[in-house]
Amino acid sequence: MVCVVLGLLMGTHLSMADFQMCYGSCFVLCVFKPGENVFKCAYQCLKDCLLPPSASPPGSSAVSTLSADRLDASYFCTLGCSTSMCTHFSTKTNPGEKEVGGCVESCSGMCSKH
Repeated sequence: MVCVVLGLLMGTHLSMADFQMCYGSCFVLCVFKPGENVFKCAYQCLKDCLLPPSASPPGSSAVSTLSADRLDASYFCTLGCSTSMCTHFSTKTNPGEKEVGGCVESCSGMCSKH
């Protein structure tokens, strides 16, 4: 399966199906809370689903620091691209997880090349 965010660097794989399930569930739970809006929920769910807590860098050796720096750069590039390009697919009645997932995959691919 296609990895969404350079999980390969850290040995953590997040498949497109996993991302879509995470994003869709997160968005639906968020958007109906009082005071929440579509953009805020889309951003929060992108952030939470792009890099699950288990993907945090292990140890503090020079190698894992280098990997962490690469992961951070890729993560923030993907998050920025996804926030700019992918959040418009989500509406209050439809999280658009498939469309968002495809868009995030494109962002991730672009960010991994740089």
